[in-house]
This record gives sequence, C-alpha cells and structure tokens, in this order.
Amino acid sequence: PFSPSLPLSILTHPPSPTLRIYDRAGTTLFFHEWQPQTSKKAVTSFTEKAKLVQGLIWSLKSLSATIDPTSTTNKQMGTPMRIGEGCSFKSFTSDDDYTLHMMELPSGIVFALFTAVGVGDLRDVMRDLYQNLYVELVVKNPEFVVGKPFQFDSFLQGLNKRLMAVRLVG
Repeated sequence: PFSPSLPLSILTHPPSPTLRIYDRAGTTLFFHEWQPQTSKKAVTSFTEKAKLVQGLIWSLKSLSATIDPTSTTNKQMGTPMRIGEGCSFKSFTSDDDYTLHMMELPSGIVFALFTAVGVGDLRDVMRDLYQNLYVELVVKNPEFVVGKPFQFDSFLQGLNKRLMAVRLVG
C-alpha cells in the first residue's frame, strides 16, 4: 500500500487525536493535540510540521484526483486544482499508525483530523465540527479575523464535548 515517507513524529500522530485547520492560503488557523506526544527524536518546529501535513494532504488529493475512476478527465499527477476540484480523498490510513480524516470546504478551509487506526468513517463528525462549532463559535465570533489563527475557549470546549461523545478523547 501507498505510505507517506514522513516520519510519524513529524506528523504528531495519535494515539491521541490532533486537529489542524488551514485556510486557502495554507495558514494554520487552529491546532490542538489532545495528549501531546513526547519523543526523544529531533523536535520539528510547529511551522515545519504544518507545512509537512499540508504537503501530505496536497499529495494525497493530487493522487486521488489522478486515479479517480469516476472522473471524466483524469488530471496528470501534480496538476494544480481549484479548491474542491477532484477532491475525492476523505481519509488515509498509514501502516497501522494513524488515520488522517480530511474535509475541504468550498471556501478553501481544510480540516485535518489525525486519529488512531480503526476509528472508522468520521465524515459526519467532521461536518458537525464545521457546521455546529466552526461556523457558530468561530466565524460568528466578533473577535475572529479571517486568515488569522484563533484560539477560542468556547470552540475548544465544544470540540472536547463532541470528540468525547464519539469516544475519540477521554
């Protein structure tokens, strides 16, 4: 099976969930790791990790668009795509280490949720996080500035509650 060549410590893979939210320009708007992993390996900067995760998402989207059997026009691998175009990639599981659940919105916002392997399909959970938490508690928050990172307690509390309800965090 296809496996990214990124070291797992760089991706800050689970056992505990990690959520990253990016805007269309690639800015990390939000990052939260529920139980930060400690590692004796070289520490990679937050910015470097964010770029590596974004590169992984771009590569997987490009690969899935290239081999998509339902597409009438198969693009060549690496061809630039418009936001939402050819995005049949929803999740990716590495060799028994982590699963990346991804949701890209028409606005270009990308939710990337890393979980343990075997969690199952989280599309409904991702949609719920966007509609009922991100839109209601972030976008409608008067302190939110488009394109700028945010850290709102109400959003984090809502995330904790939702992820506890689906047993992703304890």
